[in-house]
Amino acid sequence: MNKPVFIILFLMLSRISAAEVAITVYDNNLGLVRETRDLNFPFGIGDIRFTDVASRIIPSSVHFYLEKAELIEQNFEFDLANHRKILSRFIDKRIRLYTVEDGSFTGILLAASNDVVIKEWEDLIRVIPAAKITNFHFPTLPDGLVTKPTLVWKVDSQTGGKGRAEISYLTEGISWTVEYVAILGYNNASLEFRGWVNINNRCGKTFKDARLKLIAGDVNTRKARSFLKKLGMETVPGSPVSPVKFSQESFFDYHLYTRNRTSTILNNEVKQIALFPTTYVGDVSKEYEIEWDGNTGDVKASLSFENIENNGLGIPLPKGKIRVYKGSSRGNIEYVGEEYIGHTPKKEDIRINTGFAFDLLCERNRLVRLSNEDGWEEEWEIRIRNNSRKTVDIIVPVKFKGDWKILDASPGWEKISSNKIRWIKKIKTNSELLLQYHFSSGY
Repeated sequence: MNKPVFIILFLMLSRISAAEVAITVYDNNLGLVRETRDLNFPFGIGDIRFTDVASRIIPSSVHFYLEKAELIEQNFEFDLANHRKILSRFIDKRIRLYTVEDGSFTGILLAASNDVVIKEWEDLIRVIPAAKITNFHFPTLPDGLVTKPTLVWKVDSQTGGKGRAEISYLTEGISWTVEYVAILGYNNASLEFRGWVNINNRCGKTFKDARLKLIAGDVNTRKARSFLKKLGMETVPGSPVSPVKFSQESFFDYHLYTRNRTSTILNNEVKQIALFPTTYVGDVSKEYEIEWDGNTGDVKASLSFENIENNGLGIPLPKGKIRVYKGSSRGNIEYVGEEYIGHTPKKEDIRINTGFAFDLLCERNRLVRLSNEDGWEEEWEIRIRNNSRKTVDIIVPVKFKGDWKILDASPGWEKISSNKIRWIKKIKTNSELLLQYHFSSGY
């Protein structure tokens, strides 16, 4: 799998000190691993084995710095040893095996695809059911099999001895997502807000005490949409939220989040880390808007607030799912809906569609349709009933096709686009709102 050269340039931006591991995780199943180790270099031309790299490494992405040697050749060995592979390498060779009932047997291995077949003394052939075998003894590990994914370097060193090696590479199989939790206050005008990073590691390597960074944004690979035109970093003020779990900075056309402590990320693990401390948003708006399906409509309920410092935020928020909870009359926290948001820069609105209101009902009916020389005229009415125990503000949109003109309408309407008008109306509890409009349209 080929990746653009620009990603490899990232490897040169930040070297890390000896015996340190760092990983930058992207949200498109890609990770950038940086590691340093002290190695013993042979004098002259010889081999160095750099073990325990990710099994899903992209070998062509490797970048390296060898302090005491020049790299001549590189191989990636990933054929990991298991008993089936070892057995296949010992065909026509002597092995010893142990069984549940009959003790041990020694002989030349003839077959091992299912049951094991060996040739003992005086050409005696013995077939041993695989289910009865408890153990195998092999004299050595066959060539070509490794216990951990390994980079093998052929190097030329004029001095030999101990020296530092720095390596960076891309690996598939690791990604991150963000999930947010919002707990509404009693009056729906404020909420408690927190964010969690979920790191899914399936790359075939455990990262112990690693420096962790996250890139938010659509980095261009063969599968991505945009293309980078420059390379640079501009530091911006950190989050006003304190204490910081991740610091953030503008990086190229993206945002880079750096954890303020090391993390151990196990292979085949989903790890959760707080993105920022719990904060409190004090200016939340609740909106109701009709979504029409023919002449009937459901009323969508939404929460919105600004991503600003006065709301306890003012930081770039990575894309992710927001789950909303609210306390019931008995004091229990209940789930009330969720929404997926895109990458949200600071000073932008965050809108959460929590679902559809149970007690708000609406319908519309065409009262008149008349043809004329330019097209036709129509008169419509919209009825909205509020059966809830509270007064609500509701957005009532109407869309048109082709050329159109409002001839008459209930007060308060406004044109918001080339094909849409709307009203924002207050409806008292246990009451009905009637809206009417008369328009002309051309053929």
